[in-house]
Amino acid sequence: MRILIMSIIIRMFCYNKRIMFGEKLKELRTENKMTQGALAAQLKCSQSMIARWEKSECEPTESTIRSVAILFNVSADYLLGVKEDA
Repeated sequence: MRILIMSIIIRMFCYNKRIMFGEKLKELRTENKMTQGALAAQLKCSQSMIARWEKSECEPTESTIRSVAILFNVSADYLLGVKEDA
């Protein structure tokens, strides 16, 4: 039973982090008046991938998270919802 409960907690934690990244990415992109296409060009990926991240349909790689953090001058912890402030 304990293993099942821990498994559920871990899944919820990971799911919340994935959603947080998408929300933060869209927030930062719109605050900087950047289109999905422009962001995709900066990150060397497709516009549809940006859309999928923002909808939390998939997760970015560690290197992508790092690139987004550098691009918007925020921490990876902020993007993942670990810290409240950038």
